[in-house]
Amino acid sequence: MKEPSRYRNPDALIDIWERPSLGQWFGLSLQHLFSMFGSTVLVPILVGLNPGIALFSSGVGTLMYILITRGKIPAYMGSSFSFIVPMVALMKTTGYPGIAQGTMAVGLVYLIVAVIVALAGSEWINQVLPPIVVGPMIMVIGLSLAGSAAQKATVDSNGTYHWQFFLVAMITLLLTVAFNLYLKGFLALIPILLGIVVGYLVGAIAGLVDFKPVLEAAWFQLPKFEFPGVSYPLHFYWGAVLSLAPIAFVTMTEHIGHITVLNELTHRNFFDDPGLHHTLAGDGLASIVASLVGGPPVTSYGENVGVLAITRVHSVYVLIGAAVFAVIFSFVGKLSALIESIPNPVIGGISFLLFGVIASSGMRILIEKHVDFNKRRNLMIASSILVIGIGNAYLKLGQYEFSGLAVAAVLGITLNLILPKDV
Repeated sequence: MKEPSRYRNPDALIDIWERPSLGQWFGLSLQHLFSMFGSTVLVPILVGLNPGIALFSSGVGTLMYILITRGKIPAYMGSSFSFIVPMVALMKTTGYPGIAQGTMAVGLVYLIVAVIVALAGSEWINQVLPPIVVGPMIMVIGLSLAGSAAQKATVDSNGTYHWQFFLVAMITLLLTVAFNLYLKGFLALIPILLGIVVGYLVGAIAGLVDFKPVLEAAWFQLPKFEFPGVSYPLHFYWGAVLSLAPIAFVTMTEHIGHITVLNELTHRNFFDDPGLHHTLAGDGLASIVASLVGGPPVTSYGENVGVLAITRVHSVYVLIGAAVFAVIFSFVGKLSALIESIPNPVIGGISFLLFGVIASSGMRILIEKHVDFNKRRNLMIASSILVIGIGNAYLKLGQYEFSGLAVAAVLGITLNLILPKDV
């Protein structure tokens, strides 16, 4: 396959349209799989979904994305952390059917925006979602999950405190921090996965792991697919749709940021070719596919962008290989059982770091974009988003419930549009 423009990035060891040798292809694809693995399976574990179906969704979603973007963008789609808070709440009320409809709504929001971008360009996105809205929203996503992380790290399912839980969580956290700071080469790309593995071993020594389900699981096992109208009756959940859909605008800015980084890495302009409308459509269709099989919303992954930057291997074939591996691994029953056997304190310890990094990323946006908090409008917007979102001041109208995160997103966007720019 040859790129139409015939341009080759001189900084790349293997460029987008180039295919590595079979041996290289295998190793490079596994590297991308391991890089996203920890985060992608952590989302369903936190929400209560099947890890196997999350792997399947990420693989199929990535293949869908590459197809829609005409094989021009080396990107990987994985489970999104941004939707965890409302998904956890929906699991307690509607169960997965509500999550499925919200996930589909997220994909439809992406498609609608993609159509608007195709017709009117993309400048308006910066007006609707400036740093003063996006920064606090990302902070809310991380900080609102802090209580969940602390609970997993300290108490059992009955609410009883165990100091052993806290010790395992702290060991997992500190080891993951050390891996992230001091490891080199390939190991530096998978600190989260290593943290989970070592934390799992510590949890096993502490007697917190039940190996029986792993031993009893079959090697080959279908993921727990959830097909609408087949696995559950069709029923419309407005509250679920309106809880998840607004958060799509937050992940959209993250997606645009990833494309910007990829532009720099590959010496191309993906906003022009294949076009931002194609990248948004690919991301949206990936989430729609996930909603039809039982997975969570997906989005482009920064971990895989980091792998591209470090290895200078930009081949889209490598990402295709990683997606195929993800689909294959989703059918390994023992792997899903092993993932589900990870002790809660290990998940809690990892979550301390991951949720904190998410919140810190929102703060970094405010700093890097030089948001002036001497302006009262900025202070009012950020304050409203943070307290409503973190406090989960949800809105309930009859049978419809909108999460605090969704309320905060809509309020922040509205305040930014109506408040004077010079106060």
